[in-house]
Amino acid sequence: MDIVLIRHPAVALDAGVCYGQSDVALVEDAEVSSTALALKLATLQVPPPRVFMSSPLMRCSALAAAMANDFGCALSHDDRLQEMNFGDWEQQRWDAIDRELLDDWAANFEHARAHGGESVAQFVARVRAWFDAFAQTRELSPAYVVTHAGVMRVIASLVLDVPLERCLRWSLEMTGIVWLRRDEAGQQWSLVRWNA
Repeated sequence: MDIVLIRHPAVALDAGVCYGQSDVALVEDAEVSSTALALKLATLQVPPPRVFMSSPLMRCSALAAAMANDFGCALSHDDRLQEMNFGDWEQQRWDAIDRELLDDWAANFEHARAHGGESVAQFVARVRAWFDAFAQTRELSPAYVVTHAGVMRVIASLVLDVPLERCLRWSLEMTGIVWLRRDEAGQQWSLVRWNA
């Protein structure tokens, strides 16, 4: 079973802004990114998709729609593929958020909700629920999933049995590709590509 996670392209916001579940537009037309990604996927010899899945946020759904059209695949959206909800911190610059609140969050990384949105534990549970359902459906492989860096890191953490805090340090560029494969005999997941 193959799952190919694709991070959305660059968004039309200044660097350093927290935008979690804010529905922000892309810098470039989704068709441009779709063409570039199709070439990259072919170069990496990623098997063509059977289905496309996407976060409903426009920065993912616009790219997913363009790619699904180009590949002639069905596209579905799932709210569980959205980025973490940062509550009151959405659309604020990270360096403008009260340092004490950030420190409190870091001190209780898994459960703190200083921003009033989701805790990391809630976010992980949401993504895990999606992934557990997905992993039961062999007929969807290979699946291409256009989503967010946080979601991609949670899935990698779950399937590779690596602490999420460690995965957060792994570089993941805009339109970065994470290709995961499950060996059906042993039911073990492996990482084929990270940030390709």
